[in-house]
Amino acid sequence: MFKHLRDSLCCAVALAAAIGTSCLARAEDKSIWEREQLTGDWNGKRTALKDKGYEFGLVYIGETLAILSGGLRRGTTFEGRLEASVQITEPALWKGATIFAKAYNIHNARGLNAADYVGSISDPSNIDALPTTRLFTAWYQQEFGKSFSIRAGQLAADDEFITSSTAGGLINGTFGWASILAANLPSGGPAYPLATPGLRVQINPTENISILGAVFSGDPAGRNCNDIPQACNRYGTTFSTDGGAFWIGEIQYLRNQEKDSKGLATAYKLGSWYHSGSFADQRLGFDATGAIVSQATGVDPLFRRGNWGVYGVIDQMLWRGDAGSFSVFGRAGGSPSDRNLLSYYIDGGFGVKGLFNRPDDTLTFGVAYNKISKDASGLDQDLLALNGPPQPIRNSEVVFELSYMYQVAPWWIVQPDVQYIVRPGGNVAHPDDANSTVGNAFVFGARSTIVF
Repeated sequence: MFKHLRDSLCCAVALAAAIGTSCLARAEDKSIWEREQLTGDWNGKRTALKDKGYEFGLVYIGETLAILSGGLRRGTTFEGRLEASVQITEPALWKGATIFAKAYNIHNARGLNAADYVGSISDPSNIDALPTTRLFTAWYQQEFGKSFSIRAGQLAADDEFITSSTAGGLINGTFGWASILAANLPSGGPAYPLATPGLRVQINPTENISILGAVFSGDPAGRNCNDIPQACNRYGTTFSTDGGAFWIGEIQYLRNQEKDSKGLATAYKLGSWYHSGSFADQRLGFDATGAIVSQATGVDPLFRRGNWGVYGVIDQMLWRGDAGSFSVFGRAGGSPSDRNLLSYYIDGGFGVKGLFNRPDDTLTFGVAYNKISKDASGLDQDLLALNGPPQPIRNSEVVFELSYMYQVAPWWIVQPDVQYIVRPGGNVAHPDDANSTVGNAFVFGARSTIVF
């Protein structure tokens, strides 16, 4: 099952060799196993460029995931993503200014992602996406001292909102951009792999408190999209201004976030969002006479104006030693039931750094609970009453994940991962057998991340 992963590593190393041929000097100060990047410091040129305000990044992620039981079908998938970025800061620009851009080449085997095999609301892989080469983010930021900054351009909300550093050790997509946002917002919202035009403001009234507010284009897919959203905005250059506006705000309390801090790292966040677009009711529609009836009768849904939600994040380190730490995280959110597939969401887990006397390794465990809204479940009940069985009633989806990040070198991480997804899709009929539901999915695999 690791054949594709092996092949991806070979391709990555070949790419590194090509870069090294043109960029590396004949000797490096550090051995290959001590460098921060595989291609080293380019005989000091990399550091010299950074000192002048130019920083370049190249990262490759390749993973193989096997669906061993349950889901839509058994099988093995391969996904890969090459990420290229450029950042320009002082002294190349003026004081407080930053220009940043990031692009991806996304690919997979046989045109199938892990989500195509599992059928879950929570994507088993946070790099799953339509194969393409796309622009992701491109923005300009201006800082005014330490108290205020503004960022504008092609932005992604999952870069700064509802984030948990401890949950970042997991690869299921819900532990990044939580499913209650990804499933409820048009085209998944302004998050990987679809960023949108936006504006973000950050105010820091004290050293530990930050207030973030942002507005994004409401639908990253663009106008009149009748295909999957990523196909409508295949190259990330649609720059959609359609679908209303998505507003999000968050207040943060952060302490001891620096890598060399001696105290316990703390992050408490409280946020809310509002979307000004129209959202289909999960249960009700209009019949020919204008009466409100269940969509189970075959009518089109009625539409409701606006959508909103609230959420909170706790990320707390409980113990820190000389070469390790133990942290816990929890996130929760809620949205109106009548216009959303998910009405509330909660996740939580822990991260342990420094196991087995390896200070840079991290073991992370997480659980995520997605609650199907009562209106969506109500539509299933209406269908059951009208048509009879078989008609499963959607209720919830639960994700369990355990992941270990093994740092082979500062530039290379290998990450075995296991997931168990209960009721993928929330308890839905299997597309190949209407008399059964999609079974609990057991997913096992490994990811490799190389920083060039």
